[in-house]
Order: sequence, then structure tokens, then C-alpha cells
Amino acid sequence: MALETWLIYLVAVIGLSLAPGPNGLLALTHGVMYGHKKTLFTITGGVLGFVLVIGLAMFGIGALLLASTDFLLLFKWIGGLYLIWLGIRIWRSPAMELKPIAKAQVVSHFALFRQGALAAITNPKVLLFFGAFLPQFIDPKLSLVSQFIVMAATFAVVEFAVEYLIANVATKIRPWLARSGKRFNQCCGGLFTVIGASLPLYNN
Repeated sequence: MALETWLIYLVAVIGLSLAPGPNGLLALTHGVMYGHKKTLFTITGGVLGFVLVIGLAMFGIGALLLASTDFLLLFKWIGGLYLIWLGIRIWRSPAMELKPIAKAQVVSHFALFRQGALAAITNPKVLLFFGAFLPQFIDPKLSLVSQFIVMAATFAVVEFAVEYLIANVATKIRPWLARSGKRFNQCCGGLFTVIGASLPLYNN
């Protein structure tokens, strides 16, 4: 990949990572609930999920989704139902208590990793976006595998940095949440539910 092409891609990826989405919201929520250190597992799961999606998009699954209406609809419903389920769980979570994070919540690292990965993988908008976005930067004369490594690594580093920044900010607002933690949970849970409910209605 030429340097000028990579720089344009880098700017586009930064803009994409800063745009609100399920994984950024999950990093924010988990940062508040578990602290930024444990949220690293959520972020890592999400980043690896995105790398998988990039691979699927670059190697042809994006075209399959665009060609198969039934498969796309099924994928939308799976992703939507998962985000709705996640939203309900967050909505029902008890209000944040201001005590040491290590004692505030008991959750396995794998559970955090799984939630991050599923939030990325089950969102068909992401796969469709990458299916349309990545070809703009692919050079058919070069190895697709080497281009995948560069593009996936670039996105992974940027996405990880942005989500970790979000988680750090979330950790610092915990004192404020001691006064309004339940409303925060309901707001985040409601956003997840709205995003999940909108996926099957998305026709582009």
C-alpha cells in the first residue's frame, strides 16, 4: 500500500472509530462498571471482532450479504436481538455504588471479551460498511493478504486507542454516577436496545 493511500485510510479510520457505535458505548459502560483495566478485555474482543469483519469483507462475504436478501435479514435479526438482550441487561443493572472497582462487580475476563467481540461481529452495518469502504483502498496489483494485514492492523490500533480513551474517561466519572447511576444504566441500555431494534429495519 502506497504511503499516501495509507495516510488517507488512516484519517478515514480515525473518523470511523470516533463515530458513536455499539462497541464505543460498550467500552464506556464497562469502563464505568468495571474500570478501564478490566475493560481492556472488552476492547480486545471488539478489536479482534472488527479484524474478523475486515477479513470477511475483504475476502468476499460482504458481496454475499449484498447478494442474499434472506441471509442479510437473518444476520440483521441475530445482531439486533443480541444488542437488545445486552441493552436489557444493562438497563436492569443496579445503580453504581462508589466503592473499589475490584469489589463492585464480579465478571469473568472471558465474558467481557465475548461481549466486545459479539458487539462487533453481529452488527451487519459494520460488515456492509467495510464491504463498501475497503475496496476504495485496495490495489489489485498487490497481494490481498499483505494489504489485509496493513489495513486490519491500522484499524485495530486506532480502534483500541479510541475505546481505551473512552473507558478511561468513563472510569473518572464514577463519582458523578454515584448520584445518578441508575439513570446512566437506563440511558446506555436504552441506546443499545434502540440500535438493536433498528438493525432489522436498516435497508441500505
